[in-house]
Amino acid sequence: MKKDDPELNTETIAETQHYMAWQADEPDGETTYHVEIGNVTLHFFQEEWDEFLSLVKQLK
Repeated sequence: MKKDDPELNTETIAETQHYMAWQADEPDGETTYHVEIGNVTLHFFQEEWDEFLSLVKQLK
């Protein structure tokens, strides 16, 4: 899955100089979430994304 795929509707959620989070509306109707950290991209389904956000909120 690539962010610039013309068949996916994507939206940037947040972006800094080195990191980016974005979401994609998949053809099957599901929304997926992606976090780009350098040359690594983490992919999440909704339930995983919710848990990841909960984890991030616990960071200090």
